[in-house]
Amino acid sequence: MTTLTQTDDTIVTRIEAAGERIQRVQKAAAAVIFGQEQVIERTLVTILSGGHALLIGVPGLAKTLLVETLGKVLGLDAKRIQFTPDLMPSDIIGSEVLEDSSGSGRRSFRFVKGPIFAQLLMADEINRASPKTQSALLQAMQEHHVTVAGQRHDVPAPFHVLATQNPLEQEGTYPLPEAQLDRFLLQIDVGYPGRDAERRMLLATTMGDEKPASRVCGPDDLFQAQALVRRIPVGEQVMEAILSLVRAARPDSEHDSGLQGQIAWGPGPRASQALMLAVRARALLDGRFAPSTDDVVALAGPVLRHRMALNFAARAEGATTANVIERLCQSLF
Repeated sequence: MTTLTQTDDTIVTRIEAAGERIQRVQKAAAAVIFGQEQVIERTLVTILSGGHALLIGVPGLAKTLLVETLGKVLGLDAKRIQFTPDLMPSDIIGSEVLEDSSGSGRRSFRFVKGPIFAQLLMADEINRASPKTQSALLQAMQEHHVTVAGQRHDVPAPFHVLATQNPLEQEGTYPLPEAQLDRFLLQIDVGYPGRDAERRMLLATTMGDEKPASRVCGPDDLFQAQALVRRIPVGEQVMEAILSLVRAARPDSEHDSGLQGQIAWGPGPRASQALMLAVRARALLDGRFAPSTDDVVALAGPVLRHRMALNFAARAEGATTANVIERLCQSLF
């Protein structure tokens, strides 16, 4: 079990303050984006964990507005890239340009940074770009720097990517390979808002009653919260729950759930790491000092869905990864 090492109340006080601040961020975002409370929560869990998120949803569900709003309330520099088939790596990373030095007549190369140099980046419809362009972005996500002409250029800190995909229109797309999907901490499904939320949205957006988001905290506050997430203690029961769930989602699992015959490949150790961080972040967001198995169950789908696949026989019978994960949780907890 991980424990707080300090004997005084300093860490507890800092966790309380960070939790209250992040809750204000959550409320500020919910005041602009109606009916997507769970999406906002999971996106903040991703950011608090220091990771990146893949948002899956049809157009018009406020995914772009989510990034813009979170950029404002968190005080982060936010940018957006519209991925298209003709987008090149240099279009997102940047490139070197040849310029004349004034007075000397000498020529030299100067690196012009691309839009990837932002603290919060929206990669809109990432699966529409070629694998080469996707890889350039995903390398920066993993290594937090890019290399151009042998020179290393660090991306800003903090650095978070919120990539989107349209689950319906797949013609002319390049699906992300499994190894690249694993770079995303969570896969967040964005659904339609409820009736009351859509009513509020209609009134706010068509009658001039929209309230702009205001800054709640800054990058330094986010850094502190991310550091505190890693200090939150995790009980032995929660740790065992994470290990049991991730290992049960593999085809060679010893857990007798009756589902292993449906799984083609399962999550690796990075899934356990992601789930461990995510449950801590969710606890902080809820104002709690330690995560519970309820957090493991709540985040099992977003952490595991994109890190496993079912075999052909299971898909032919109508099984989905979401169903399998739900049944695994039921059999374990």
